[in-house]
Amino acid sequence: MAQFTYSRLSHLLRLSANSPSVLRTWADIKYGPVCCAQAVRCQRSVDSKMLQERQKQQMAKGLPKQKPITGVKQVIVVASGKGGVGKSTTAVNLALGLLANDPLKSVGLLDADVHGPSVHKLMNLKGNPDLSDNNLMLPLTNYGIPCMSMGFLVDDEAPIVWRGLMVMSAIERLLRQVEWGTLDYLVVDMPPGTGDVQLSISQNIPVAGAVIVSTPQDIALLDARRGAEMFKRVNVPVLGLVQNMSVFQCPKCEHQTHIFGSDGARQLADTLGVQFLGDIPLHLNIREMSDRGKPVVVSSPDSPEAEAYRKVASAVVRRLQEVTDGVNRKSA
Repeated sequence: MAQFTYSRLSHLLRLSANSPSVLRTWADIKYGPVCCAQAVRCQRSVDSKMLQERQKQQMAKGLPKQKPITGVKQVIVVASGKGGVGKSTTAVNLALGLLANDPLKSVGLLDADVHGPSVHKLMNLKGNPDLSDNNLMLPLTNYGIPCMSMGFLVDDEAPIVWRGLMVMSAIERLLRQVEWGTLDYLVVDMPPGTGDVQLSISQNIPVAGAVIVSTPQDIALLDARRGAEMFKRVNVPVLGLVQNMSVFQCPKCEHQTHIFGSDGARQLADTLGVQFLGDIPLHLNIREMSDRGKPVVVSSPDSPEAEAYRKVASAVVRRLQEVTDGVNRKSA
């Protein structure tokens, strides 16, 4: 349609330019083709928008209907485009930070990284989940946080060699066949990348918002941007970016070194038009306590590192409220 319209207008322009007319003024000759060219551009824009809208409608027909997780009020996914940026550690301490900031809230933690589960170790949990009377898995709980992970169902040494359909089936079980009770927040530790698991979770359950974790390094930021753009495309609000391992402070001389670069995630947040949620330092205490299954928010609650996680948790809650208010205004 756009090409047809463009050819017709071009043909009319050639005809009008070659045919003499005593009624045409100098202004008509000077500005007429310009106005027609603008009309061509406007028509192209309209046709492009109509095409995009039709494509969106066709894609929506094939998508599953989102169904909330029973008892869960808001789902927060913690994601990264790249592995090794501290996403799981951030997810665990974010969940604990939410609970520390408001003990009256109930918070759960789901490890959706089927191939590389780590939440069970970070939360110092072992064993197989029991089944409820409804034949649903009961989460294992530590530090006041009920958790579910593939790490409870397989041995740590056993590789999970599964194809896509088996992974999707496992995700469906972790989402639908767990007795969470009543939760204000369910924090989901996503696998790295922008693949089947991310799309499946985003399309099957209503996600309140996504938190993107990245180091300030340029290579990590490239993948973080892809992750943020993916959530935008599937209509999941991006709550903001967390800059992990932002700075290293020498424990002896207190000299600060930006090992992975400086303010890369903050600049990316500005570029994407999303909020910067906070900095998490590169600190030995975070690594040691994580390896021991004692996250820093609970093991060193008065430390600057724990305070950094609690600030991120506060920023996430503020953003969730802003997103909710925005949705309510649109529906009013």
